[in-house]
Amino acid sequence: MTQSDALTILKTGANVFLTGEPGAGKTYVLNQYIEYLKDHGISAAVTASTGIAATHIGGVTIHSWTGMGVKKTMTPQELDALEGKQYLWKRFDTTKVLIIDEISMLSAEQFDTVDQICRAFKRNQKPFGGMQIIAVGDFFQLPPITKGEEIPKFAFESQAWKDGKLLVCYIKEQWRQDDGSLLSILKSIRKGDVDEGFPELEERLEVTFEDIIRPTRLYTHNADVDQINLEELDKLQTDIAVYSMMGKGKDDLVEKLKESCLSPEVLYLKPGAVVMCTKNNFEAGYVNGTLGEVFEICKDTGYPIIITNQGKTITIEPTTWSVDDGDKILAQIEQVPLRLAWAITVHKSQGMSLDAVELDLSRAFEYGQGYVALSRARSLSGLKLLGFHGNALMVHPKVLHVDAIFHKQSEQMEDYLHSKTQEEIEKRQQEFILLSGGSLEKVDRTQKESFVSTYEKTRALISEKQSIVSIAKERELTQETVISHIEKLMETGMLSLEDISYIKPKHKKFKEILKTFQDYFDETKEINLSPIKEKMGSDASYFDIRLARLFLEK
Repeated sequence: MTQSDALTILKTGANVFLTGEPGAGKTYVLNQYIEYLKDHGISAAVTASTGIAATHIGGVTIHSWTGMGVKKTMTPQELDALEGKQYLWKRFDTTKVLIIDEISMLSAEQFDTVDQICRAFKRNQKPFGGMQIIAVGDFFQLPPITKGEEIPKFAFESQAWKDGKLLVCYIKEQWRQDDGSLLSILKSIRKGDVDEGFPELEERLEVTFEDIIRPTRLYTHNADVDQINLEELDKLQTDIAVYSMMGKGKDDLVEKLKESCLSPEVLYLKPGAVVMCTKNNFEAGYVNGTLGEVFEICKDTGYPIIITNQGKTITIEPTTWSVDDGDKILAQIEQVPLRLAWAITVHKSQGMSLDAVELDLSRAFEYGQGYVALSRARSLSGLKLLGFHGNALMVHPKVLHVDAIFHKQSEQMEDYLHSKTQEEIEKRQQEFILLSGGSLEKVDRTQKESFVSTYEKTRALISEKQSIVSIAKERELTQETVISHIEKLMETGMLSLEDISYIKPKHKKFKEILKTFQDYFDETKEINLSPIKEKMGSDASYFDIRLARLFLEK
């Protein structure tokens, strides 16, 4: 199927599984469809199964969007508790299309739970509450993460997949690799033809890149990645900066947050270090997966300043990760959202397209790892193997079986589409627009009278006395960004101390932070955060200090 045919089917409002080989243009088609929906005033939720995948499409994780978090299943009691969250009702009320990217890493149980939550919040027992569901991805990529000996169940094995009757759009065009040899290898892996090996890959064990080329190194294990990164950091003859993670709340939840956080518990940085951002901050100009290099450590704040691979200079401030129950924070950690990135794991490379890459597949332990790693390269000439064994190219037998079925279903869908007249197709597309509350005519998305600035939206929620936690959730921002908005609104006179008095913490520790900051300000007339952090040590996080700065008498 072509990209054009797939887009035509999406516009009819049918539930779709959009798939194809790496480089087939799945993300391109998806972005085209998202723009189409915006043009016609139809609200779509753009999500993905992992944080890094979400950044590639400008979305959030499906776990965050639905409120399901790390749960695979939900009891009736847990679903009732979820229904008490007002921001979720607002979210589901406006959404007509739900997109889930990197579907291969979402388990059958999780896909069923998404369906369960959608039906509950939409008060509609149709699959996914009557919303159009679009699952995007390639099951030859990495499978759902499992524990111990647990056997993964893919999304296509779920009841929700059967109930949703997803039409398969298997794109067969190829836009990424321009190297016939690499494409041939990838196609053979997808067919399971790996027994005889690939001489072309063995030759890539002997190559060397020119000095001016700095390849990205991919490994299958975190331990290898950490070792390489620390060795490279040690080579830099610049001053080191150390950032220790802080946590507060229930001990078991804090530990879970630390385990899931992509930033290390102790982060070592130097100017010249290659780094990757570990959280989204669209306003600051980076996302989870943004690569760059540390330019310097700011003397005033102590924060690292990086230059991204796209040439942006960004100050990376500490941020928080939390487990919340409504407006109540059950646990929270704070760290600079960076990690060293001379080397990264294969898992974190999904969605990347690299000109020069070095791969170590000598200890691949999971179906799809070798395939994902190889498909990151644009060409065989940009690939060097550091280690390799045959099992690294094995793909899951379930996927081999179902892929043949998907091909056949896609061909049948293509034949059906071409049997319809243009008028019949356009009628179906117009019916979907009207059913979704959209406009048949293109919406003027440049109209200034309908624009409400991001600061004004935050100000409106402040006027409703909403907490920083609830504002961050409703606006899908970090709590640090909400603080930035409040600072800006106070600078411009749009908010006063009286307006924000309700968010001022009343506990003793905050009073100590505020007094320390006030004394420092009275003495120096400076409002830098770093000196206060040095004075307070582990007793105060950067977030707490920044919150205190709002209430300085200045």
